[in-house]
Amino acid sequence: MLVRLTGARRVLEIGMFTGYSALMMAEGLPDDGHLITCDVNPRAEAIARRYFAESKHGHKIEIRMGPALDTIKTLTEPLDLVFIDADKTNYLNYYEAVLPLVRPGGLIVADNVLWSGRVLNPKDDDTRAIVEFDKRVTEDSRVENVCLTVRDGMMLAWKRPV
Repeated sequence: MLVRLTGARRVLEIGMFTGYSALMMAEGLPDDGHLITCDVNPRAEAIARRYFAESKHGHKIEIRMGPALDTIKTLTEPLDLVFIDADKTNYLNYYEAVLPLVRPGGLIVADNVLWSGRVLNPKDDDTRAIVEFDKRVTEDSRVENVCLTVRDGMMLAWKRPV
């Protein structure tokens, strides 16, 4: 739905897992749309590739294996939407790396920003990283944001026009 609503044509997903979210976003892309998905786990890649091959939207998806921050450094074209759902300790690094690539009016979506309520009493590195990410996005004048309190929380950060 978010892909369709934003009119996205170029999407970056950080954290592929089984490929479910990539397929859902690819479904919202136009036929010539492109989604790059990043992961480091070869087992996840094998699972996702199988599902992508079975889907009529799989041709829109490109898998990039390796650290997402390395992949981001290779991107030059503007992104319309970025979905962050990988290692939580890097959420803020991902955000800062992709924000310059997101077109004005583009959207960054981060999953698990409520972290099963643990953000209220952070005791581990992942939770502290999510709290820091949430705080930075809410204070960032480059974006407007809203935290959707659905399931485990999703942060939407809309990049303001320059």
